[in-house]
Amino acid sequence: MKKIGVGLIGTGYMGKCHALAWNAVKPVFGDTPDIALVHLGEANEELARDKAAEFGFARSSGDWRRVVEDPEVDVVSVTTPNKFHAEMAVAAFRAGKHLWCEKPMAPDLGDAEAMLEAARQSGKVAVLGYNYIQNPAIRHIGRLLRENAIGRVNHVRVEMDEDFMADPDAPFSDKHEAASGYGALDDFGVHPLSLITTLLGPVASVICDMMKPQERRKTGDGGEREVETYDVANVLIRLENGASGTLQLNRAAWGRKGRIALQIFGSRGSILFDQERFNEFQLYLTSDRGTEQGFRTVLTGPQHEPYGRFIPAPGHGLGFNDLKIIECRELIRCISGDREAHIIDFETGFRIERTVHAMARSFRDRNWIDVS
Repeated sequence: MKKIGVGLIGTGYMGKCHALAWNAVKPVFGDTPDIALVHLGEANEELARDKAAEFGFARSSGDWRRVVEDPEVDVVSVTTPNKFHAEMAVAAFRAGKHLWCEKPMAPDLGDAEAMLEAARQSGKVAVLGYNYIQNPAIRHIGRLLRENAIGRVNHVRVEMDEDFMADPDAPFSDKHEAASGYGALDDFGVHPLSLITTLLGPVASVICDMMKPQERRKTGDGGEREVETYDVANVLIRLENGASGTLQLNRAAWGRKGRIALQIFGSRGSILFDQERFNEFQLYLTSDRGTEQGFRTVLTGPQHEPYGRFIPAPGHGLGFNDLKIIECRELIRCISGDREAHIIDFETGFRIERTVHAMARSFRDRNWIDVS
C-alpha cells in the first residue's frame, strides 16, 4: 500500500496516543506507507471538529458510524470506553476496515467472541492496544528467554499497582459500574497477562480472590452508590508450559503510579523488570563467577531494537507514547501481510479475555478454573 487512510473514534487519553502514533510512525521508521488522517469521530460535532483540528484529521463527525462508513478510511482506531468496543468493532469489520482497538476487547465475553468472529469473517487485520509488549526492554527479555539464557522458567510473578482509585473521598465514576467490567482484573490486569502470554505462553488454569477497598462512593448529587467493581485482585496461575505464577493487581495502591513489576525465575538465572523504571531490566545468571554473581542492571540503548529508531544514544530513554508508535508500525506490518509482526491480534487477545473471565469465575466459585 502506498497510503493508509486512518479513522479515529474517541479522543480521550488513548485517542490522543493513537493520533500521536499515526502522526509519528513514518518519521520514526521511514519504511511505512504515507499516512492520511482522514476522519475523526466523537460524541458530538463540536468536540469532533475541535479534536480533528488539534490532531490533524481532514474530516470530523459527531456520529462514529460515519467514520467506519467513510470509503477513504482503510483502518479504524477505536479508543472509546470498553463497553463501546464491540459494536464499533463489528461495524468496522462489516464495512471492510482493518481495526486497531484498545484493550480489553469488551467487558462481556460474548461480545468479545462476537468481535473475534466478525474479524475472522472479514479477513481484515484485527489487533489490540497492548503496547507494553513493544518496550525494547521487554522485547530483549523475550529474546533472552528464547535463547534459554536463564534455563527452564519455573515461576513468574507480576504485580501491577496504581493509585488512581486510592482516595476514599473520590466520587463514583463509570469505572465503578459493573458495566465497565470486573475492575482491576480486566481494566489493567490484562496488561500483565499480555506480557506473560508474549514472553512465556498461555495461562492454563487460575484461582482468584478479589476485594473492594471502598464499598461505597459519593455521587455528584450528594448521595452514595455501591461500588460494583473490585480494585484489588490476587491470582495464582499455572502456565501451559508447567510454570507456576502469581498476579497481584491493585488500583488503590497509594504511591504507585504505573508499576508493573515482572519477575521471571529460571533454573539458571532470573530476570526482573519494573515499568516505573521503564528503560532498564535486571539480569542474574548462574554462569557468572561466584565471586561476581549478582543482579546486573541493563540499560536499554540502540542495540535493543527498535530503540535506535528514536534515539541514537543509550541512556536517554523511551516513553509510553513511543511504545504506541512502535505498535502502530507493527500494525502496518500486519496490514502489509507480514506474518512476523510483533503484536497481539484478536485470536491471542481473546485467549487473554477468556483468562480474565476464568479468574472471575474462580472468585465466584472459590476453586481452580481451567482456561478453555
